[in-house]
Amino acid sequence: MDTPPIATPLTARLRAAGYRLTPARLAVLAVIETSHAHLTPGLILDEAKVHDPRIGRATVYRTLELLTELGVLRPIYLGDGGVYFIRAEGGHHHLVCTGCGLVIEFDECAAGEMIQDLQERFGFQIDSHLLEFHGRCSACSQPSA
Repeated sequence: MDTPPIATPLTARLRAAGYRLTPARLAVLAVIETSHAHLTPGLILDEAKVHDPRIGRATVYRTLELLTELGVLRPIYLGDGGVYFIRAEGGHHHLVCTGCGLVIEFDECAAGEMIQDLQERFGFQIDSHLLEFHGRCSACSQPSA
């Protein structure tokens, strides 16, 4: 007899939305719940195989699509043209170099007053935000020798 999965906020969200907690979905959720990195589908697949060796690429993509629709994950597109997934809550901040594709993640957030102003002006409840500045890093800004 299979033991029921341990309840987590993510498993509760899927259950509440009426989705089954298959071993493959649980493997993807385990990766997402234990990682704070920018996750690629390939990285998620590799790490999910530790939990469920039978998991396939299509299942990972379907689960990522489902989690995005449910507002659990957010896709982001950084300098290298690939898609990454991050948790959708809170704020997320990047400097992205348009020259070499360098991405610098930073924690400082000055959006607090703007968020409050936007909520008051538009009656809109803001749950999270993504802030990206695009430009050139110090190496790409240097004149060619």
